Amino acid sequence: MKIPSSELRIQICYQQASSSYKIQMAEVGGLAKTMVQAMHLLENQLVEKLWVLKVLQHLSTSEVNCTLMMKAQAASGICAHLNDPDPSGQVLFRSSEILWNLLEKSSKEEIIQQLSNFECLLALKEVFKNLFMRGFSHYDHQLRNDILVITTIIAQNPEAPMIECGFTKDLILFATFNEVKSQNPLVKGLKLSNSYEDFELKKLLFNIIVILCKDLPTTQLLIEGKVVLALFTYVKKPEKHKIIEWSAAQHEELQLHAIATLSSVAPLLIEEYMSCQGNARVLAFLEWCESEDPFCSHGNSFHGTGGRGNKFAQMRYSLRLLRAMVYLEDKTINTDLCEKGAIQQMIGIFKNIISKPNEKEEAIVLEIQSDILLILSGLCEHHIQRKEIFGTEGVDIILHVMKTDPKKLQSGLGHNVLLFSTLDSIWCCILGCYPSEDYFLEKEGIFLLLDLLALNQKKFCNLILGIMVEFCDNPKTAAHVNVWRGKKNQTAASLLIKLWRKEEKELGVKRDKNGKIIDTKRPLFTSFQEEQKIMPLPANCPSIAVMDVAENIRAKIYAVLDKLDFENLPGLSTEDFVTLCIIHRYLDFKIGEIWNEIYEEIKLEKLRPVSTDQKILDTITTASENIGKMVASLQSEMIESQARQDVQNEQKAYAKIQATHKQRELANKSWENFVARTSNAKMLKKAKRLQEKAIESSRYIKRPQNAILHQTDIKGLNTTVPSGPVVTVKSTPARLIGGPLADTELALKKLPIRGGAFQKVKAVKTVDEPKKSIPTSYTLETF
Repeated sequence: MKIPSSELRIQICYQQASSSYKIQMAEVGGLAKTMVQAMHLLENQLVEKLWVLKVLQHLSTSEVNCTLMMKAQAASGICAHLNDPDPSGQVLFRSSEILWNLLEKSSKEEIIQQLSNFECLLALKEVFKNLFMRGFSHYDHQLRNDILVITTIIAQNPEAPMIECGFTKDLILFATFNEVKSQNPLVKGLKLSNSYEDFELKKLLFNIIVILCKDLPTTQLLIEGKVVLALFTYVKKPEKHKIIEWSAAQHEELQLHAIATLSSVAPLLIEEYMSCQGNARVLAFLEWCESEDPFCSHGNSFHGTGGRGNKFAQMRYSLRLLRAMVYLEDKTINTDLCEKGAIQQMIGIFKNIISKPNEKEEAIVLEIQSDILLILSGLCEHHIQRKEIFGTEGVDIILHVMKTDPKKLQSGLGHNVLLFSTLDSIWCCILGCYPSEDYFLEKEGIFLLLDLLALNQKKFCNLILGIMVEFCDNPKTAAHVNVWRGKKNQTAASLLIKLWRKEEKELGVKRDKNGKIIDTKRPLFTSFQEEQKIMPLPANCPSIAVMDVAENIRAKIYAVLDKLDFENLPGLSTEDFVTLCIIHRYLDFKIGEIWNEIYEEIKLEKLRPVSTDQKILDTITTASENIGKMVASLQSEMIESQARQDVQNEQKAYAKIQATHKQRELANKSWENFVARTSNAKMLKKAKRLQEKAIESSRYIKRPQNAILHQTDIKGLNTTVPSGPVVTVKSTPARLIGGPLADTELALKKLPIRGGAFQKVKAVKTVDEPKKSIPTSYTLETF
């Protein structure tokens, strides 16, 4: 190839051989690298250059050859000559194909680095402009889009001089000239059709704007290009009978893509967003999304997922845009949103969604609900008046989410994200507003929080406990917490102490089998703290002991229990009380731990405190250790007391068992005696004598005068068991009552003084007696 003979060079490229041999020898012999190097010799020789490019195009289908070409800097060499004169157009076609293969089959990062230079980007810019302005064939449009995709990949490198070469400015112009009229000669008279290639171009231009805006110097170019205004032309409901250049499906997809692009661009251009009345446009669009206005959504493309036949996709991306703007915490934007009724509108959308459940698109609906709650959190945080606007309706939607079946949290559809958003809303929209707090308590919100805490999912515990700490400032909260009962009648205090034990187990804190303190000098030390050596730190840097407070839930559990009053916690076992001793002294232990760190840092820095300071340090250290010993002693007493109680309970249980067995033995013996009396006449007589003797011994020895003696035994009775009262009841004879046709009127009758059976007597007329029939009365003879 180095011999200056055109015929020889062409023959080398044209030489016939089997495909497998060519591939093998090309890879082993480094042909690809040689051909790349030969390109430098053929800058002005178009025919040979085209043959070499054709060979490189074939060679670039192999990963081995692509790696060799990458090492030979093929990407930059080929890209720099994209715009060389070529009447056939093959140079651009074959070069772009080679660049595609290099990006796919070798190190993408290295190829991007090779292409991220001024010369390559300038060549790409000129090629793209030429194809954009003068390309009319289907082939030209495809090649134009391919060049734009390669440019998009290069633009991901923040070091690429996109602005310096003027490519960024031209791309912004091409992306917006259809929506914002421009007098720039580059786009004068240009118009995009609704062909597939032009439609793809429009989406690629939106996409590259998102990538370019990550480079902050691009912001000024976005302002000059009126990008926000151009994108907002898509944020409106479809206008009937209006002719647009795109089909309905294409317009819908571009609309969604434009709103998604705004979510990245608008937060960088706040003034432009507000000058375009961004909040009003988005809220009006959301109002249309919520309305019953008939709209046949196609649900095509990535952005249209879940939006077929509904407006969920439009609502989803509009809420993303609002969320991005709200979380800038810009006072002007958030105030404007609240003045336009955004809080009430968000609550209304949420209530409308939950009133019409859609299981088919559940994942999209859950995302929409999460974004609504995050927007409300951003608007209401630190603003009491906005929390009051959130009010009871807002609390109701939060309670609705908290009642979700816990099994759904593991479904992967987004229930856990929604729950996180809900907890954030409690923190930002309810806490600090006393009417909302009281309503939340009244609707058993604390019960729902504790139910979630009882699920024992670590990702939620920290946030829930933080909310509990804040809620406990409300004097009504403690009663609700103490009333709550979980599974197996578990109390809130017991649950919190159980979480403390679990947390300490995970942190590797030293405790014995009964949960008692082992190291009285460092009772809260975790395994991580033991592994980390104490190092002198600046005063503004938190030490390991201080960081420990924020990195686990122990401090929050202590704060909640402290506000509930350690002395009156219901439903605790001895094990719980043993742990509670440590929790009660958490603050003292932590203070002592920090002072120990200070003491150790002083030693490491080889400083010697003055005698007074040394004495104070020693006193603090000793006091902290004494507290640890006191707690350990108290724990030992509790454990011993419980052990004694367990022994007593065991003895009571054994005594009960013994009494049961004794009673059973007596019953068996009684039965045996009964059987003996019924089968043995001598035993029966003996029992009879014993019975009579017992009866006689129970009587008075001295009888009172005029006492009537009643015989208590029944003559001729052959039993030895006590006899009960025997009553014989017989029907009253008919002769006494006069038969079935006798007078049956009810009234007072004069009762005979004598005793005896029922007897018919004459009626006695009384004073002022009412004129009614008087029934027959009867007297009862005493039996």
